[in-house]
Amino acid sequence: MSTASPPPVLPTAARARVDALLGTGQRRLLGLVGPPGAGKSTLAEVLLDAYREVAQVVPMDGFHLANVELRRLARANRKGAPDTFDSVGYVELLRRLRRQRVDEGSVYAPLFRRDLEEPVGSAIAVLPATRLVITEGNYLLDPQDGWGPVAALLDETWYVDGNDALRVERLLRRHEAFGRTPAQAQDWVAQTDEPNARRIAAARARADWLFSWDAPGA
Repeated sequence: MSTASPPPVLPTAARARVDALLGTGQRRLLGLVGPPGAGKSTLAEVLLDAYREVAQVVPMDGFHLANVELRRLARANRKGAPDTFDSVGYVELLRRLRRQRVDEGSVYAPLFRRDLEEPVGSAIAVLPATRLVITEGNYLLDPQDGWGPVAALLDETWYVDGNDALRVERLLRRHEAFGRTPAQAQDWVAQTDEPNARRIAAARARADWLFSWDAPGA
């Protein structure tokens, strides 16, 4: 017998906000931001399932710098920090997605493969008819390291909030699932993920909405 948990249900308040965005009749870009392990990817997938006929997901993680470049820059030991991404490339993709017309071809975006720990270019074809582009990542509201223009390119940004202890537990399980020992996972969370989480949380007030699966009426 399967013991897998059922997928989360999109809260009514979240659905209402998306419906309002789509009510304009124009393409809309929705950003999901939050610290590592907050559940951004889960929310993106739930949104995609609810709006599959009109939506696509374009994660920010596709703009991770390649491992060879991180080693050249001596940043491999803190992969995931704000300056370990191609923030300029991500900004340019958002600009292209905003001006993409229905009579144009696809706009291609990269995808981060956790099994490879590398980005794969042109892996996501954003179709011109897509009305809702959902993008999720850590630094959508960060004002530094090239991320500053992102917020203005998004029609709405939700900060994905939640229980920090559960978030850290998810991070530890994730790191172990992809090959780190328990000690290595704990060290990476303490030395890399949590400093990044504090920086991300500092921009929390800039979000249009605070999303939490636990919020009453969310």
